[in-house]
Amino acid sequence: MRVAFVSLFAPGHGETPARTRTLRTARGLAASGHEVVWLCARWWGGDHDAFDEDGIEYRSVTAEPAPAAFAARLPLALRRVGPDVVHAVNSPPTPALAATVAGSLSRAPVVVDWWRDHPADARRWYRPLARRADAVTAPSRTTKTRVREHGADGDDVRVLPESIDFGAVESAGVDDRFDAVYSRRLDRHANVETFLLGLAELRGRDWTAAVIGDGPERGRIEATAGDLRIGDRVEFLGDLPAEERIPILKGTHVAVATATWETFATDLLWAVACGCVALVEYQADSSAHELVEGRERGRLVTSPAELADEFVAVGDLERRAVDREFASFDHDAVIDRYTALYEELVDGE
Repeated sequence: MRVAFVSLFAPGHGETPARTRTLRTARGLAASGHEVVWLCARWWGGDHDAFDEDGIEYRSVTAEPAPAAFAARLPLALRRVGPDVVHAVNSPPTPALAATVAGSLSRAPVVVDWWRDHPADARRWYRPLARRADAVTAPSRTTKTRVREHGADGDDVRVLPESIDFGAVESAGVDDRFDAVYSRRLDRHANVETFLLGLAELRGRDWTAAVIGDGPERGRIEATAGDLRIGDRVEFLGDLPAEERIPILKGTHVAVATATWETFATDLLWAVACGCVALVEYQADSSAHELVEGRERGRLVTSPAELADEFVAVGDLERRAVDREFASFDHDAVIDRYTALYEELVDGE
């Protein structure tokens, strides 16, 4: 199958979670034998308009990332590609909307992958984009709800989650130094304080904890641990490569997610795949709760006191190093779901 990705920005313009998701999908499709062309603004040097890398052919539609100019030139660029299906991203919306128009003219179905509503976007374009796409993919039910609020038919919005390397989880060793772990970038949304306050409620118990991740809030968070008199029992490990992080998650009993904003809780997904019991503080702007709802090895909390109570309550649950329930989140399994959606749309045409 020939798949045209339409994304004004590529990771070469700077990495973001949305661009990383798009690149992972494009690489996965290429590795599966599909022909992948990425139409974007040029981010590479030299005077060549196209080049191949990791099985993906990158073609520049414009020299600069100007949404209006990109949208105007996109129909011709897509006609030259002649794709079976178009995979666009929702932000910025004008290039994606142009892709839906071009797709209608060429009879190529258009899938829009909707990571989140970006605050810099002109939101007036979201409604026609949500309604014109042949299908919309979203990383979570939380995002799906927002796409439906823009006017998309619920049946046209499919939840295709972020993915992990489940084989790496199965093959890694076990580092059992810690009882509890928090893993995420330490930015203004991290809300590690709830995790630390919950631990502080249990000063009289025997436990060790780790915080994995780095970011602008790390110094303040470390100071908070000291103020709570638990600084000597919480180890701040910073950013860790997968080969170091996975063994820690496999050996830790409880993983906690308390961030106030999370399009998809990828760090929590790694943790539960590594057998952790998940304690999640419900937040309106986070989808983390979706990974634990209805699971025996998951609990939702709303305060540090409830978190402390659940730390104790889940103590009798067995320790696990792998949870095969999450094998369905493996990279290859999620790519297969994209492929199935493309084939469904192409056959429908």
